[in-house]
Amino acid sequence: MARLGFTPRRFYGIGASGFALLLGLATPAAAQGTLNVLTWCDHEDPTLLQPFETANDVKVNFKDIGSTADALAILGQSKPGDWDAIVMDETDTGRLEGMGLLAPLNKADYPFATIPSQLQDPSLTSVNGSLYSVPEKFGYNTLAYNKANVDPAAMQDINAPWQPQYKSRVAVYDYYVPEIQYAALALGLNPETISDADLPKIKAKLEALKANAAMVGDVTSTQQALTTGAVDILVGGGEWVTAGIAKDQPNLDFTIPKQGGIRWQQGLAVFANSNRKPMAVKFIQYILSPEGQARLATSACYWGMPASTAAALTPDQKEILRWKDQPDYLKASYTYLKMTPEMDKKLQALWAQVMQGK
Repeated sequence: MARLGFTPRRFYGIGASGFALLLGLATPAAAQGTLNVLTWCDHEDPTLLQPFETANDVKVNFKDIGSTADALAILGQSKPGDWDAIVMDETDTGRLEGMGLLAPLNKADYPFATIPSQLQDPSLTSVNGSLYSVPEKFGYNTLAYNKANVDPAAMQDINAPWQPQYKSRVAVYDYYVPEIQYAALALGLNPETISDADLPKIKAKLEALKANAAMVGDVTSTQQALTTGAVDILVGGGEWVTAGIAKDQPNLDFTIPKQGGIRWQQGLAVFANSNRKPMAVKFIQYILSPEGQARLATSACYWGMPASTAAALTPDQKEILRWKDQPDYLKASYTYLKMTPEMDKKLQALWAQVMQGK
């Protein structure tokens, strides 16, 4: 998607206790017995990495990235073959493949029979019929809320955050892509096909949302506002806000309104110039295993839905992640926009003007 390189990633490492899992950033090593991965914080959890390292007698060296742009900057400063695999928004698959960065993958190597059809969408995973990324984790930018202070039934309407009774009780997650799509969906538009003609209506809708909101903030500040009771509704929130802290904050919940929600989706890919492709494939296979999926879904950094329905989650973990609701949620959700650079710049400018006062 056109987010490539221009914005911070969704997550800033909010874990079960509300703070980041901080790990050292390793430098790539060329020796055998290593695997070098550009990754997000949820893949840096030792609980996830150690079983793979032990089973394969390999050390996973990782570098934390906040966006695909971060990855490109690192690649530009690295030698060919330094890095083996990457975790990314799957809407970036086509862009990275078009730059010649990704190796084709064999679909038979991965458990696609356990992955819902919506996550297997070729527009996210493939280019010209060839597979380049494998879905591994997903979730939603929708409505998170405090069910002790608002009626959960009222949250089934996507327009709830605009209602006057919630004035100054709303926080807005400061990430333009899903929030603009949320506003489009609230207007009855298709959030996957936003056009220039839609922008004036979307701008007005966002202006009205900001007027009703107490704050527009990043992951940390908006989650804190929800957990402390400073606000009761988080527009753009989802399981990534509530699931990891469910035991400590049982009144926090999330839902996809009847009109639908926006879905984020992570994928794993192998770099075309990797010298350790077989081990990179093994890493993806481990992440897609039932045990790997459970550990990734409940990472200390942030929780999310595992792509595989065979994930070895406990009944309590499944309940927290709304496991039974996922078939309906997938049907009701829309992927992040796949934009031209020109449209991306327009949406960034719109967001900056309305929500950030720039």
